[in-house]
Amino acid sequence: NMAAPSAPRPPRPRKEPQPLVIPRSAAEEQRLRLERLMRNPEKTVPIPEKLNEWAPRPPPEFVRDVMGSSAGAGSGEFHVYRHLRRREYQRQDFMDAMAEKQRLDEEFQKKLERNKMIAEEQTAKRRRKRQKLKEKKLQAKKNKLEQKKQEKEPGQSQEPGSSEDDEEDSKEEEEKEDDAEEPSFVMGR
Repeated sequence: NMAAPSAPRPPRPRKEPQPLVIPRSAAEEQRLRLERLMRNPEKTVPIPEKLNEWAPRPPPEFVRDVMGSSAGAGSGEFHVYRHLRRREYQRQDFMDAMAEKQRLDEEFQKKLERNKMIAEEQTAKRRRKRQKLKEKKLQAKKNKLEQKKQEKEPGQSQEPGSSEDDEEDSKEEEEKEDDAEEPSFVMGR
């Protein structure tokens, strides 16, 4: 009954048996899985797709076996009724849960919008404050320069080197303006 082998097969290369390692932690288990995957990098890795959410079966469009109120219902009818009732309650619970989820999602989106509006208002308020401060500094600088010019005009006997000092002072003031910024919040308010 045994057929003679047609050609001797070449011996398969023996794989060394992998030692049995029982992972003691989640990190070790993940490391073992990664090692197993990296043994053969050409092999495709099955990535499970996201499971669809469970949804109840829709109610039947036409019910053929409607139970009447007349006598003669068999002993099995109660179980049929029980299953129909359970399925309907399950469907109603599902619809209630979906409505609640939708309501919570809408509330969350409204809350996000409200927070975004408040943040934009705060940003605009701070921007106006910074702008006002900047304008105030520029005005003070202009007033200071005008006062220096008015002081120079009547005298006209100042040294030519003093104008260079004024320019250096104005440059230093500009640098100070750039560094001076109102803190975004103040403790104790």
